Amino acid sequence: MDADDAQQRPRRRVYWLPNLLTTGALFAGFYAIVAAIDWNFENAGIAVFVAMIFDGLDGRVARWTHTESAFGKEYDSLSDMVSFGLAPAIVTYQWGVARIAEYGPLWRRLGWLVCFFYAAAAALRLARFNSRGPTQDKHYFEGLPSPSAAAVVAAFVWLASGQANIGLPGLILAFLVTACAGALMISRFAFNSFKQVDMGARVRFTHILLVPLAFVLLALHPPIALLLFFGCYALSAPSIWAYRKLRRRARGVTLHP
Repeated sequence: MDADDAQQRPRRRVYWLPNLLTTGALFAGFYAIVAAIDWNFENAGIAVFVAMIFDGLDGRVARWTHTESAFGKEYDSLSDMVSFGLAPAIVTYQWGVARIAEYGPLWRRLGWLVCFFYAAAAALRLARFNSRGPTQDKHYFEGLPSPSAAAVVAAFVWLASGQANIGLPGLILAFLVTACAGALMISRFAFNSFKQVDMGARVRFTHILLVPLAFVLLALHPPIALLLFFGCYALSAPSIWAYRKLRRRARGVTLHP
């Protein structure tokens, strides 16, 4: 190969800044797993949200600095699988399976199967996103994004871990939340991506008040606030779908009594 061919051949670039942020997300996810193994579920929950911050920054930094690359996209997906797929599943397993096993071996099997289902759903969700990314509507996500699903699971376990005796109903609710988060990831519901929001547009004064209110809730009780925020987002798409379906049915009844 001569010098001219070498210059014409596109170079494969690996940019350090966005990939450094992705590594931060990966480290936070790994730490969440380690903290759960050590039965430190508060730190595990916090680590998942730290991973979300890094995950939100790496893509934006890559776009702002024009340092997007195929390597960064693949690395980000693998990091997401650890931080938002494996970490929440293992956190739930470490916290819940040992407790629910006290009620019988059937509950134990059900618990770890739910944890595996969540991890598999996260892998399927990421694979679908990667395969349909170029053709997908940027304004919506097909299925609940894995970071949001991880936030719901991590916040619930973080909140429940502070309870001395949660009992069988609480454990069932925890695994039900985990299973629902996994199911929403592989669903066909359209979740708003908020990418169309104009940060320079005018907003109502009442909407501005929501920002300090959110910070007050976070300061008073972080797990409850985070579970409320991400839980509402997770329920938004199914609620809109159900509302539209009921509205169409009501119109059909009105038009054809």
